[in-house]
Amino acid sequence: MVQPINFGFNGETAATNLFQKNDSKLTPAEIQKAALEEFKAFVKLLKANGIETMVVKDTSNPITPDSIFPNNIVSFHLIKSITVPLPGKEDELNNTMTFEDSKAMVLYSMMALNRRIERKGFLDKMKDECNLVLDYSVNEKNNFFLEGTGSIVFDYEQEIAYAAVSPRTKIQLLEMLCKQLGYSYIAFNAVDKSGIKIYHTNVMLAIGKGFAVVCEKSIKNKEELFTVMKSLIDTDHEIITIDYKQLNAFAGNIYQLFNNKGKSLIVMSEKAFKSLKKAQLNKLSKFGKVIHTPLYTIEKYGGGSARCMIADIRY
Repeated sequence: MVQPINFGFNGETAATNLFQKNDSKLTPAEIQKAALEEFKAFVKLLKANGIETMVVKDTSNPITPDSIFPNNIVSFHLIKSITVPLPGKEDELNNTMTFEDSKAMVLYSMMALNRRIERKGFLDKMKDECNLVLDYSVNEKNNFFLEGTGSIVFDYEQEIAYAAVSPRTKIQLLEMLCKQLGYSYIAFNAVDKSGIKIYHTNVMLAIGKGFAVVCEKSIKNKEELFTVMKSLIDTDHEIITIDYKQLNAFAGNIYQLFNNKGKSLIVMSEKAFKSLKKAQLNKLSKFGKVIHTPLYTIEKYGGGSARCMIADIRY
């Protein structure tokens, strides 16, 4: 998790993230202060529930208003076997290398220019933890984007990646990544209530061990909806359906974590929690302890919620 120092409304991302709002009289300093308080309370909640939490403090220069959402920039995977090309060896006979049981860090291709500068911090801080870096940022020069676990909702148990097509989610990159990770993938189209493409998959879909939260209404194509739902049901997920009002309250932007005793926790914002009905919460509670925290400032100005603030290390 990244502790913010310059959190605020990011005009570069607002065009495709309709969750962002900039209608306050608060000063930038007041917004940063409120977001920092919410961030610290979230970290405290996770630690109190036995979640090992690494906090990386952002730096004041360069200015990165969205650094609080590291899940878009990076993801971490344990890959059983992967063969990758050796840089500068394309014309040689032995131009690839195979890695087994690799601790891999994936760096993603970002649409916003001021989000691309976040990557270097992760590369510097985490390179010693990994023996393989898969860098997709080179695709930015062709305007091909794939924004981490915002663009992709991974079913880690079944090794399936789900992704809603959007300006920030290029399916060609998804296909390339899944081939490297050894995953299959399901791509579909999802829109908000006004018919505008949803910017990130993880606001309308969340997948945990044994359950899936999905806004079915956002997938208008019946064949695509059937494919998504059939895959979730066939892989033994209990479906918890949310509506557009709950989607806008970030009820789809939730995440399942496991603490140091192996206990399941389902993490969400207070806004998301309050939007869910008792029956929905009862279903979720079968799969883990539901915990929630106020993230109102972060949600309003950043357009992301609890899931977006977590880049979990899966090895």
